[in-house]
Amino acid sequence: MSLSMTRAIAKRALAAMLVAPIFFGALPAFGQDTASSIEAASEQTALEMRSEQIVLFFNGEIEAEDVFTEGFLAAVPTELLVATVDQWTAEHGAAMSVEGLNPVNDTRAGLDIRMERAVARGGIAIDPTDENRVSELVFRTFDTIDDSADKISASLADLPGDVSVWFGPLDGGAPTISVNSDAQMPLGSTFKLYVLAALARDVAQGERSWDDVVTLDVTSFPSGMMQDWPQGSPVTLQTLASLMISISDNTATDQLIAVLGREAVFQTLVESGHSDPARNNPFMTTRELFLLKGGPSARLDTYAGGDADLRAEILAQIEDTPVTLSEIGGAFADGPKAINVEWFGNSGDLVNLFRFMRETADPLAFDIMGINPSMLPATRELWAYSGYKGGSEPGVLNLTWLLTDDDGRDYALVMSWSNPDANLAPNILEGIAQRIQNLSQ
Repeated sequence: MSLSMTRAIAKRALAAMLVAPIFFGALPAFGQDTASSIEAASEQTALEMRSEQIVLFFNGEIEAEDVFTEGFLAAVPTELLVATVDQWTAEHGAAMSVEGLNPVNDTRAGLDIRMERAVARGGIAIDPTDENRVSELVFRTFDTIDDSADKISASLADLPGDVSVWFGPLDGGAPTISVNSDAQMPLGSTFKLYVLAALARDVAQGERSWDDVVTLDVTSFPSGMMQDWPQGSPVTLQTLASLMISISDNTATDQLIAVLGREAVFQTLVESGHSDPARNNPFMTTRELFLLKGGPSARLDTYAGGDADLRAEILAQIEDTPVTLSEIGGAFADGPKAINVEWFGNSGDLVNLFRFMRETADPLAFDIMGINPSMLPATRELWAYSGYKGGSEPGVLNLTWLLTDDDGRDYALVMSWSNPDANLAPNILEGIAQRIQNLSQ
């Protein structure tokens, strides 16, 4: 769960760019062989030079402005370009060399970049009127090479702080990867899966309908958009659930908790087989978490050390002490803030939740989880189904997928990373997630 929509907006923009990779203009089919000529030699040398600079750019050794045209960077701002490349290098390792350069004409070529764990295959074009800077770049595929579960586990072991990862089938088969998987870890907004599970079971039992309309009468803080909607707006349960999962809308989440009842959601957590439900009793709303962390330090400390009854008493009185959005933002400005006040679960708890949902949830819940699968398109194509929910705050990151292969077998990938002393780099864990998802197929 984040303080603003900045990360959500960036991820949607990044996802859009990855669906249609960094690509401008009508590039011809790459990989064609053309006869070289003396006349083209100088332009091919420029292509070679700029291709080698792409390797340097991948590794952060040269600035984007020294490589790309102004038009390219106007279409793909440097910050977004760097974020994309960071995700690729986190997933596939550092760029090593130009493995292949196959000219199509004087200014275009197919381009293969050798990375530590993959070969990036695509194409490049340069602009002779702008010092042969790169005007077009596309990478269509990343062909994984020489990766393994042991190497992935070693990468996880190198991360600072606490890491817990589990990947395996839901039907009880042996996991492909299991690292510290019994540890109770802060979940961030991944806790919202429990809210979805409670709602989807009610719908399956006929107690509610996705079409039921409720009145918006609660508000939380970003991430999301519904905090800006007028109070009293009519909204369906399906809309609330879809916004809660796809963009991690906090107000939508708290509205659903108000409709379902805090105790009902907590009971879903218990019945799904959570190994330590007391860590989540009482079941907080997102607004309560923000008010706790943005409010008086003494109250936060008391809550962190209290039992369920004391915590419930504090939550019952939490609105008595006003907390501004500015104070909440300030509470997180200097890094992690009391990450022992969170929603908690281990890998097995979320695996059990998915099993529970497969048995009890209305099927539309899985469609909602699939709105934002949070993976590269090429990886998404490896799976018949991908459902996702993640969560974060400073010092906390969780990435959780429900995946189904072409044979109909369900898998779970649960990844948690926390560090009370430092912010985390999400692209690193996201890159390792892509390695696991690719390794399994």
